[in-house]
Amino acid sequence: MEMFDCIGFIGTGVMGEPMCRNLASKGGEKVLAWDIDPAPLERLAEAGVTAAESPADMCAKAHTILLSLPDGEQVDRICRGVDGLLANLAEGQCVIDTGTSPPALARQLHAAFAAKGIAFADAPVARTRQAAIDGTLSIMVGGDGEVFARIRPILGHMASDVTHCGAPGAGQTVKILNNMMLFQNCAAIAEALAIARRAGLDEEMFLQTVAKSSGDSFALRNHAIKSMLPRDYPEGAFSVRYALKDLAYALDLAAAENVAAKGGELARERLEQAMEEGLGESYHPVIREIIDR
Repeated sequence: MEMFDCIGFIGTGVMGEPMCRNLASKGGEKVLAWDIDPAPLERLAEAGVTAAESPADMCAKAHTILLSLPDGEQVDRICRGVDGLLANLAEGQCVIDTGTSPPALARQLHAAFAAKGIAFADAPVARTRQAAIDGTLSIMVGGDGEVFARIRPILGHMASDVTHCGAPGAGQTVKILNNMMLFQNCAAIAEALAIARRAGLDEEMFLQTVAKSSGDSFALRNHAIKSMLPRDYPEGAFSVRYALKDLAYALDLAAAENVAAKGGELARERLEQAMEEGLGESYHPVIREIIDR
């Protein structure tokens, strides 16, 4: 492993860029990064991150490579595609998928990499982009216990909570179910907010009071107070399109386990309506506008 003297990071988008920055600033190791967009790599250079020539170039130098990609298809392509990580990594190296992918894909990739003596863990991240900036993400890890022990210090540079959820795929399972619950929570809050407004209540008073009561939640304190209340739904945050992708993974899992997830299906209907109305790139609490009408 002496020849591998750095950590690699592929995918420096909305979440990946601040995660990579924290890894470089707190980790004490050289960090190589790669993305199809040069802009975040130029910004990360200020934090001491070096741009890799290609994923294959990174494979020749990094003992551990983290992925922060938009969906399972891109993860599969970068791992098992032509000239991908599987073809270029060697025994003893490690891959960590911090994006959200189907649990079945995580298990497939674990088996494929293990056949070559390469460690793999699914380690999707939760909380907001601000948490990614602050290094206070929650990371849910699926993988072997010894792999978790190996990667725990690396993940700790980006997160305040790192949890070993179980065998390969368990991290992804926890993450997609977490997001399914979040989207349903946001929809419930948007419904209550619409009723409160029509009933003549002050919206801010309503949310702040509920935040001190049994209706409190992470979604209320973050997505509702910070986004729904000011009706601020920026692009470049966790979009409706990404929310639909994660929810589809969760509902696929529900179907496979023979669970009728009716709340999740309703949340999907609202998100699909937002897509139809041209709001696909807006921050997902924009469903308030769908419900409020």
